[in-house]
Amino acid sequence: MNQKFGLNTLAVWGALALATQPARADEVLVAVAANFAVPLARIAEGFSTATGHTLKISSGSTGKFYSQIAAGAPFQVLIAADDETPAKLIAEGHAVAGSQFTYAIGRLVLWSPQPGLVDAQGLVLASGKFTHLAVANPKLAPYGRAGVEVLKARGLEAAVAPKLVTAESIAQAYQFVASGNAELGFVALSQVAPPGKPVAGSYWLVPQALYGEIRQDAVLLKPGEKQAAAAALLAYLKSAPAKAMIQAYGYGH
Repeated sequence: MNQKFGLNTLAVWGALALATQPARADEVLVAVAANFAVPLARIAEGFSTATGHTLKISSGSTGKFYSQIAAGAPFQVLIAADDETPAKLIAEGHAVAGSQFTYAIGRLVLWSPQPGLVDAQGLVLASGKFTHLAVANPKLAPYGRAGVEVLKARGLEAAVAPKLVTAESIAQAYQFVASGNAELGFVALSQVAPPGKPVAGSYWLVPQALYGEIRQDAVLLKPGEKQAAAAALLAYLKSAPAKAMIQAYGYGH
């Protein structure tokens, strides 16, 4: 009897242990806007711990991801840098209706690794004290579009145009500046102000009145429609730990 009771008890414990784990640990194919790649990598750690699932992350410009997804790329989740692209993918049948939501509001900065070059009002843009200004391609990257809007708002678009160095994505724009190929550039706050670290160099946090709101949305893509792990990722992005990490990187809600 004691042996039988012991075996039954172990069976119950085993069943309970299995019930606390995902039915199957899966890998989610995620396309993420370049500005959010580093925060997502941090969020992925908590997601894997909580669910057992892992992420395979590809980062780049939202516009380029749109073209790839429309052409049949097997991404299961898109974490975009705007809200227009997810909505367009839903309208065209490439994403799941009702799955789109805003996970962050992006913040634009003008940044240079050189201390003192960028002032707190962004007056350096009109000073002529630089040779190259990096900006992501405004046709592909919402942060690039926002940077051009700032130049227009300041009446500097024509004057600065000869100095513009256009990058494929916000990540490449950051690299142009960090490497010294451009003295300054429009990048995401999340790229220059990681949690717990001071900003290297100098920067201007651009007032949001100078550019359209960068509302960043996520959406479930059709290849992930029947995958529980993809749905779990979107749910986790709404969780308190994920929201805290997003806020720590300087994003608004």
